[in-house]
Amino acid sequence: MARIDFYSLKPDSQGDRFLLTCRLVERIRASDLRVLIFCPDPEQARHLDRLLWTFREDSFLPHGIVGHVDPDLTPVLISLDGGPEHERQVLLNLSAEVPAFLERFERVCDLVDHDPGLREAGRARFRRYREQGHALKHHQIKL
Repeated sequence: MARIDFYSLKPDSQGDRFLLTCRLVERIRASDLRVLIFCPDPEQARHLDRLLWTFREDSFLPHGIVGHVDPDLTPVLISLDGGPEHERQVLLNLSAEVPAFLERFERVCDLVDHDPGLREAGRARFRRYREQGHALKHHQIKL
């Protein structure tokens, strides 16, 4: 069963869940783990793709949108549908829903920011994960 970490921004934080995603990807990649970012909205996926390129001048996060890069050579993948299916290490969830495929991952990071609708959807996901018996941990982050 996947370990699930919820990351939410402290009330006085600047930025949003996309900037938080960049910071988490950088930390996860420092451990040499592969990351699949589930972002089912194509416009948001393109935004995240651009942001990962410009996140920090002194940082390089090799990434790409599934279907536009070789998934075997790209350690950070942005996926609209949860593929490719052989990814199993870390899932970052930017969807409003609980991903149907989360069980294949060792670790799931669920990100929430200040948007009221996203916060409410995050609370619903937290309840659903708990009902499914997952071990949950909550982290409040200041950007």
